[in-house]
Amino acid sequence: MSEPKRKVAVVTDSTSSLTQAMGQEYGVHVMPMYVMFGTQTYRDGVDLDAELFYRLLRGNKRLPTTSQPTVADFVQMYTELSHQAEAIVSIHLSHKMSATLDSARSASKELPDVPIHVIDSRSTSMDLGLIAIAAARAAAAGQDATDVVRLVEELVPKTNIFFTVETLEYLHKGGRIGGATALLGSALSIKPVLHVRDGQVEPLEKPRTRKRAIGRLLDLMAEQVGASEAVHAAVLQCDVPDEAQALAEQVAARFHCVELLTTEAGPIIGTHCGPGTLGVAFYTA
Repeated sequence: MSEPKRKVAVVTDSTSSLTQAMGQEYGVHVMPMYVMFGTQTYRDGVDLDAELFYRLLRGNKRLPTTSQPTVADFVQMYTELSHQAEAIVSIHLSHKMSATLDSARSASKELPDVPIHVIDSRSTSMDLGLIAIAAARAAAAGQDATDVVRLVEELVPKTNIFFTVETLEYLHKGGRIGGATALLGSALSIKPVLHVRDGQVEPLEKPRTRKRAIGRLLDLMAEQVGASEAVHAAVLQCDVPDEAQALAEQVAARFHCVELLTTEAGPIIGTHCGPGTLGVAFYTA
C-alpha cells in the first residue's frame, strides 16, 4: 500500500546555498545548477562539492561558467514529486541573475495537471535558503499550497542579505555586478559591502579594510533587527570557514537568534563572488 501524498513539496535551486544533505534535513528538494570548467560539466552539489570546486578554481587559469537547470531537469523533478505531493511550491533565485525561473515556469506549463507554484525570491544564497526552509517547515506542519505560497510571498520582502567580497573581479566577469560597476575604479583599495536589492547585487559601502567590512555586516543587520527581536539568520562563506565561525559567534552574541545556520555558500556563489566572500542573511520572526 502506497503512502498518502503530502500536501506540498518544496523545491529550490542550488544557489540557495543548501547542500543536498541540508535539503534532505529540512525537507527541501534542491535542483542542481551547472558549473563548467572548460569542457567538463558538473552538477552543483551532486558531483561538485565546495572542496572540489575550490581545488579546480585554484588549478584553472580561466574562471568557470554556470548555467541554469534545463526545462527537462525541472520536468523530471516535478513529475517525480507529483507522485509524492498534491502540489509543488518552487522558489528560485532572482530572475535578474539567472534564467532558472524561466526553466521552472516552462516546465510547469508542460505539466498542466500538477499544481506548481513558481516564485521569484528576488534574491539568492541563504536569503533564498532561509525562505525555502521556512516554506518546507510550513509544508511539514500540514499547511496547504495556498498557505505556503502566502508565507513565501510575505518573506520575500522581509529577508535581507549583506556580504563582503575579497575582490569585485568575479562579480564583474560573471556579469552579476549590477550597480556595483561604480566601484570598479577603486576596486583594489576597498573591501566592498554589498547587498541584493530589487533582485540584483548592489553596492552599499566602501570600507578599506576587511575588518571594517565585517563589522559593517553586523551594524547593517542591527539597523534592521531590534536587540530583542527574534531573528532567523544564516552566515554564508566562500572558502573562509574560520571567519564565518567568528562572524556566527558575533551574530549569536548580538542578536536573539531563534535559528542560526553557518554554511558554505556553494560553487555557484563561489563562481560569481569568489573565495573570501562572507555574509549574513536574515529575517525577523
